[in-house]
Amino acid sequence: MNDKVAGTVADSSAKGPSAGAFSVFERMVAWRYLRARRKETFISVIAGFSFVGIMLGVATLIIVMAVMNGFRTELISRILGINGHIIVQPFDSPLNDYPQLAEKFSAIPGVTMALPLVEGQTLAQGRAGAGTGALVRGIRAEDLSKLTAVSSTLKEGADMVGFAAGQGVLIGSRMAFQLGLQQGDKITLVAPEGDVTPMGVNPRVKSYNVSGIFEIGMSEYDGTIVYMPLEEAQLYFNVEGIVQSIEMFLTDPELVDEVKPKIEEAAGRPVAITDWRQRNQTFFSALQVERNVMFMILTLIIIVAALNIISGLIMLVKDKGRDIAILRTMGASSASIMRIFFMTGAAIGVVGTVAGVLLGVVVCLNIESIRQFFSWMSGTVLFNPELYFLSELPAEMSVRETMSVVAMALSLSFLATIFPAWRASRLDPVQALRYE
Repeated sequence: MNDKVAGTVADSSAKGPSAGAFSVFERMVAWRYLRARRKETFISVIAGFSFVGIMLGVATLIIVMAVMNGFRTELISRILGINGHIIVQPFDSPLNDYPQLAEKFSAIPGVTMALPLVEGQTLAQGRAGAGTGALVRGIRAEDLSKLTAVSSTLKEGADMVGFAAGQGVLIGSRMAFQLGLQQGDKITLVAPEGDVTPMGVNPRVKSYNVSGIFEIGMSEYDGTIVYMPLEEAQLYFNVEGIVQSIEMFLTDPELVDEVKPKIEEAAGRPVAITDWRQRNQTFFSALQVERNVMFMILTLIIIVAALNIISGLIMLVKDKGRDIAILRTMGASSASIMRIFFMTGAAIGVVGTVAGVLLGVVVCLNIESIRQFFSWMSGTVLFNPELYFLSELPAEMSVRETMSVVAMALSLSFLATIFPAWRASRLDPVQALRYE
């Protein structure tokens, strides 16, 4: 030990406990132990791996949680953008008074709009290929204009006049690509339940003009949905004068439990009511389970890094046994020794956590650019929209989740330093200097 350290030890011991939790002397010694020296290279390598492990663990957790939050938010916004929050279906009598019911439902506080719908499965055929399955949704033109998830994403030049006149349909961009269709072309729809003839039931086949092409951004919808004028859909599916359901959109999707009793009262008769949570329960439950499992798995990275801190500090304590003994004989207390090694290990955890947060934030803010770069480098499509439903990789950071990750990383780092620091404080100076 040099004179500077000796003087600092003497000053620190003279001040006693009032010197504070972490004195200048303790911080100085802890910093000296963090700096690499030639004979301590192996210990420094372990400390470096601990730092990198904590940084990558924190960053990975933040990135994965942000991506999964973005997934959930985007999927909910797009699923609920074209599907109602509450769906009313007939129970014992058909919905033949749907215009009046839609007006009553729209007047309920919290309901922004009520859309009467007719739905049916068909086979869609165009100029290219054998065709593809399609979900035809019959909707009134004035209601479609309120459905901004569709009306605001129509490609330039869409003929809403033709749709309103019942002379055209709207199709998704992916369906248009698959069938080789453009605006103004004809699409042929084949319904399995068609006209009854003496020879049996013939499929109903009819061609419509493509009045417009929309792009919601969710491939499952852009590739399967066809919007048709309500009256034309009633004729096509042989359900003249009735609708199959009335879908309602609320100011807040979480208000479904409050609005349901009012809808039952306004209906004035028994109806079947379902909400978006029931229709998508399996899907969102699977997302939540996957999110929790990923969090637990990735936490193991931080735990491994914390174990590296323990092993590195234990080796440091063993290597610095002579120094610890000299410090004790010069007046340093066992609590001071413990604080020195606690700061040494905690510094790795704190700096690694801060670096991990910065790395995670930078990646989350540039996640789509990073995806495109790696797609360009590999020559393959990463995060294929056909498989993952979304056209781009979303990331939505949560302040609460980020703080919980930081708190967990710091807690594990601090806990990892306690045992090695305690061992250092319990070292007997006589035994350490016996063979020196």
